Amino acid sequence: MFKPEILNTIKSYDGKTFVSDLVAGIIVGIVALPLAIAFAIASGVGPAAGIFTAIIAGFCISAFGGSRVQIGGPTGAFAVIVFGVVAKFGLSGLATATVMAGIMLILLGVFKMGGLVKFIPYTIVTGFTAGIAVVIASGQIGDFFGLRPDFSNGMMVLGENLTKMPGDFLPKMIVYVKSAASVNWYSLAMAAICLAFIFVWSKFIKKIPGSIVVIVLATVASILLGKFCNLHCDTIGTFADGSKHFDIPSIRELKPTLPDFNIKTIIDLFPTAISIAVLAAIESLLSAVVADGMIGTKHDSNTELIAQGIANIASPVFGGIPATGAIARTATNIKNGGRTPVAGIIHALTLLLILLFFGKYAAFIPMPALAAILINVAWNMAGFPAIRALLKGQKSDICVFFVTFLITVFVDLTVAIAVGLGLAAFFFIKKMIDLSNVQDERAIITGGIKKDQPAENLDIPKGVLVFEIEGPLFFGTVRKFELATERAGADAKVLVLRMRNTIYLDAGGLQALEQCKAACDRKGIKIVLSGIHTQPYMLCEKTGMADKLGRENIFDNITDALKRAGEIVSK
Repeated sequence: MFKPEILNTIKSYDGKTFVSDLVAGIIVGIVALPLAIAFAIASGVGPAAGIFTAIIAGFCISAFGGSRVQIGGPTGAFAVIVFGVVAKFGLSGLATATVMAGIMLILLGVFKMGGLVKFIPYTIVTGFTAGIAVVIASGQIGDFFGLRPDFSNGMMVLGENLTKMPGDFLPKMIVYVKSAASVNWYSLAMAAICLAFIFVWSKFIKKIPGSIVVIVLATVASILLGKFCNLHCDTIGTFADGSKHFDIPSIRELKPTLPDFNIKTIIDLFPTAISIAVLAAIESLLSAVVADGMIGTKHDSNTELIAQGIANIASPVFGGIPATGAIARTATNIKNGGRTPVAGIIHALTLLLILLFFGKYAAFIPMPALAAILINVAWNMAGFPAIRALLKGQKSDICVFFVTFLITVFVDLTVAIAVGLGLAAFFFIKKMIDLSNVQDERAIITGGIKKDQPAENLDIPKGVLVFEIEGPLFFGTVRKFELATERAGADAKVLVLRMRNTIYLDAGGLQALEQCKAACDRKGIKIVLSGIHTQPYMLCEKTGMADKLGRENIFDNITDALKRAGEIVSK
């Protein structure tokens, strides 16, 4: 049932809680401003789109979400997808894809799929997160070094004559290399100092993020050095040569505009919409889980997905980009006393007031400072401790991680997730096959007993074979089962299949059971099942396999099964 968390918290809301939420909301709003602008520019859109997203989506996620403290807005993870969509389909295509993703997110929540998102393997999440971090950091090279690629006569890159900055990783790196001679040493110095300042600041001061301090100091320094020392770098409003860069957002621009939908665009953008929806779901639910651990609550994942869907429908209507729950801003909210969704709503209102009264000053923010902030975000996002721990684990996990990482960087995030899931499923099936086994019970009794398993004194009548199936009987282990049952001796009259360790049976396993019965029928051997679990038994019931084997030949313990086998042999 859709029940926003704000309805639960408002019942016991008081003045003290409001003061805490107010302080936290204002601080997070100030912190979110430079990040919203930076993520928007990294995505290939203007700063207005980032601020509008933080206001509209941030409000919706807090007002309708299933988490008490989630802060929503644009994040670095979307920069990769958004940049590619804008380059290929323009802003109208991005709006269409985002609305489609919003509808998908609402459907995921309505059909209670929130829990399933958590089952995406950790190795895949680590892989594409690290890949996105690399793409974000590499995308800041131009602003960090103050490079100005010359596309006036086109630039030949990998056989293509480019007229603007490409979205793909490899062509972008080639463009940067070809533009190395245009480096602005003043931009490089400012970016390096800002980055070093952020790293040092975070070591000593935790309450106030270094990004907001860097923005203020770098903006003041840029204005003074430009006026008195004639040193210039690209800013949000202008390039270093004084030409126009980005339009500065105004409150008048915050008005609804419906995206243009048509069948061809919907078909073309459907894979992208899936990527946006999946990424929004994963990142928002991960953020909500982290928040739960910090304040000791439990979020409603399905309500949260519906809120994310509402936010991603509303955001593009008001000129925004895709949004999701932001872990860093959510943590900042918690650390500063935010405990209810009211703090997130105040964060959105704070951004609205900043846009209303101070928006024009955003034009003076230096691009090298924003580049430094995004490189710091990418560094924190990469998750080096998690990667180091993962590299000490199994080779299959390492393989899934690297494949997902490399495809994210060099190909596409959608492809990376699909291939990563396929590879993870392959390794899981292989592992289940390796762990599964079908053994002759006599061999186990005579010497193959596991140390943690007590010996069993089973009285196996002559003419009875007892095979134990270790692990699930599914399509991956069918061949092992077939080979074992083919070894049934000519003097055997009964084959007891011991299934106490088989908790799962699929269509492939059922088919193998049918084939085993057919082979045994040809040899005049009866099959008796022992220790069958609920799922395998229910499947046998539904498919009629229980009647084929004979219900009198299915038992929940080995003693009764052997007794029945003895009766068959003695006939």
